[in-house]
Amino acid sequence: MESIVTLLARELGQKENYVNNVVTLLDEGNTIPFIARYRKELHGAMDDTVLRSLADRLQYLRNLDKRREEVCRSIEEQGKLTEELSAAIAAAATLAEVEDLYRPYKQKRRTRAAIAREKGLEPLARLLFAQAPDCPAPEKAAQAYVNPELGVETVEEALAGARDIIAEDISDDAELRKALRALYERRAFLVSRARAAQPEDTVYRLYYDFRSPLSRLQGHQILAVNRGEREDILKVDVELDRGLVLPLICRRAVRPGSAAMAFVRAAAEDAWDRLIQPSAEREIRNSLTEQANEGAIRMFGANLKPLLMQPPVKGKVTMGLDPGYRNGCKVAVVDPTGKVLDTAVVYPTLSDRRKREAMDTLARLIRRYGVTAIAIGNGTASRETERMTAELIREVGSGVSYMVVSEAGASVYSASKLAAEEFPQYDVNLRSAVSIARRLQDPLAELVKIDPKAIGVGQYQHDMPQARLDETLSGVVEDCVNAVGADLNTASAPLLARVAGLNQTTAKNVVAYREEHGAFTARKQLLKVPKLGPKTFQQCAGFLRVPESADVLDRTGVHPESYAAAEGLLRLSGYDRKAVAAGALEELPRRLSAYGEERAARELDIGLPTLRDVVKELMKPGRDPRDELPAPHLRTDVMDLKDLKPGMELTGTVRNVIDFGAFVDIGVHQDGLVHISQLSERRVKHPGEVCAVGDVVTVWVLEVDEKKKRIALTMRKPK
Repeated sequence: MESIVTLLARELGQKENYVNNVVTLLDEGNTIPFIARYRKELHGAMDDTVLRSLADRLQYLRNLDKRREEVCRSIEEQGKLTEELSAAIAAAATLAEVEDLYRPYKQKRRTRAAIAREKGLEPLARLLFAQAPDCPAPEKAAQAYVNPELGVETVEEALAGARDIIAEDISDDAELRKALRALYERRAFLVSRARAAQPEDTVYRLYYDFRSPLSRLQGHQILAVNRGEREDILKVDVELDRGLVLPLICRRAVRPGSAAMAFVRAAAEDAWDRLIQPSAEREIRNSLTEQANEGAIRMFGANLKPLLMQPPVKGKVTMGLDPGYRNGCKVAVVDPTGKVLDTAVVYPTLSDRRKREAMDTLARLIRRYGVTAIAIGNGTASRETERMTAELIREVGSGVSYMVVSEAGASVYSASKLAAEEFPQYDVNLRSAVSIARRLQDPLAELVKIDPKAIGVGQYQHDMPQARLDETLSGVVEDCVNAVGADLNTASAPLLARVAGLNQTTAKNVVAYREEHGAFTARKQLLKVPKLGPKTFQQCAGFLRVPESADVLDRTGVHPESYAAAEGLLRLSGYDRKAVAAGALEELPRRLSAYGEERAARELDIGLPTLRDVVKELMKPGRDPRDELPAPHLRTDVMDLKDLKPGMELTGTVRNVIDFGAFVDIGVHQDGLVHISQLSERRVKHPGEVCAVGDVVTVWVLEVDEKKKRIALTMRKPK
């Protein structure tokens, strides 16, 4: 049997020795970000996404091995494990195949077949199912099994019991189930209908009379009909032509020429109608849902990553506005580091007079603190607040711009224990205004404080298996935090908890140590933090920056284990650490090339990938990968839905990417939909191929439905 490492290497298209190294590193307790960044020589520079796929698949295959052992042990205890069966279990490629093989030996509830066996009818069933050429007619064979003492009063009862046993045996045939599963995948249809004779116009209207081959179903369609079924709006079935199924079953179960042939055929039909079809439909529905869930979870993760990695708006005093009606619009002004300078509550929606007062208050705050960026939450009263902000910007003059930001999860955060600890002096509502301002300044640092599920860039996230969703999204957050790195002296405990090797306890211990002893002045001080030992230090040190350190390497992404190599590289290139601090290494790549990369790597006793990473870090100490991305699109004016006309060209920001398209914010409060067919001139299999959350894109208006507040957009330039 193929080893797990060999199988993983083949599936992932990676070298076997690289896969084996990754498995060893994972088993030794190393984190994915650490392996991805600082062990490239051992895995051929796989990225964090591939490594997480490898880790997930490794866990599945190990669970599969464990289940194989459990099944073999259970069958062996029954004295029924043969070499052939053992080999079949060992060769089973999925958990479903293992369970199919185990099915005949699994402890069952008291079925009709089990009752028939209790009545001594199994020998009759075996005789008839064998369908030998000399097999007697079923009625004649059954006469010997009439036994009133066992509850078999007549020949008909004996035959009924034998038929139940044969039907169950056919149903438990692993090879037949495998063949039927393949037939379902090729030829079955998912059908949904409205339960009501005259259904209302709901979000499920597309599925009131829906029929699709399983092979063409999209994940969002599966999740939609599942939810519609749960809400009792839709009736959903999986249909497979009986005329396709019965010949397949009969070819396996029925032997022509026997007197028992018609009897076994009837048992085979009963097996399909009563046993196989209901369980097969459940299995297919579960499998479809599992695939759709995995797809939706991957999509959520794919959307979350660019959202977290949005470029920060640095160096700006920012005003955060949390809109509202009766309770007013909450205002917070924060300096470029996120420190709160002032707060207020204004009521621009109550009357023209109160709106004027609100604008005066905001203008005063803008002039007093030098506000140049305004972040507006996209919740209740956002539209009115955006209009007021556009008027305000025209009044206060140039130099101020705004952006509508998602406030998903802000209310959850503002009422949390964490927010109370961070802002004990502020009301819950004002905390959310602070969070909104900081989301514009540094999305990653602020959003790590919120449960990733609450950020709202997925589809049907509340229907997903929550543990699997949490695991995937936590991995995405962890990868983003470690890609950017964290300032050891300013990072919050929630941000530190996402750094490789750290957890909530050690992160809080780092903050407590910082508060008690003052700012860290060197990475090695981390070893003095309670419960932060050498292994944890190894995992986290490279991702933590110490800008205040006298050692310039502590300010970079160079891992402490590579400091000696970095110093050696500087020496052989004719530099010292002062040149790093001064940013005067323009000639380093040329000098290294002249010296020879491979020669330098050998002398420094490091691999080429590590050498190249060290060069990048020395060239740009403390570099932020987000700085290389396009800046966020800030606005100075606002439009109404009624202003939109077909053919109008606009610039927008992608807010969500889903299976059937992308939602784009074009500055009219209502996001427009670019259907997958309108994303590109070429055929697109998935919207993620063309755009990502946070992308600034050019779109053209196709259609506007003011009544239903729907906007259809295209990214295909009109001819």
